[in-house]
Formats: sequence, structure tokens, C-alpha cells
Amino acid sequence: MISINTFCKNQKEASALINTVIDQYWEKTINEEEMITRIKTIALNNESLILKNRSFTMTVKQVCGKRRLEIVSKIINL
Repeated sequence: MISINTFCKNQKEASALINTVIDQYWEKTINEEEMITRIKTIALNNESLILKNRSFTMTVKQVCGKRRLEIVSKIINL
């Protein structure tokens, strides 16, 4: 199991962490259940960095991209 920090300093770090987790899933390094758990943890621990008024912040949108954020939205039920 790959260890990751789930508390981030800023929006770019949180976005990069989301990208890393989803990329690991796409590369079949982690399974779907593990990806969902990690994304939920990241979103919960960094909600103020990722979301503003129940929408993704502009930095997160730019760094993560539309496809990754579709996945995150489904996981955290936006």
C-alpha cells in the first residue's frame, strides 16, 4: 500500500493529490474501493481547499481537469 498525506497545505497540493490517486486507479496500482476511500478522506480533510459554495475552486478545476472532477463529484456526492 502506498502511503500518502491526506492533509494539504494549499489548493495546488490538494489537486495534485487527487490527480495522483485517480492516476493510480487508472494505472491499476490501486483498486476502486481504495481510490474511493482515499478521495473521500482527501475531500473531508481538505474541504475548504477543494470546495467553495458546493462547487470546486478554480485552482482545483484547472489542475485536475473535467474527467477527474466528474469522478470526484460522484464519490463525494456533489
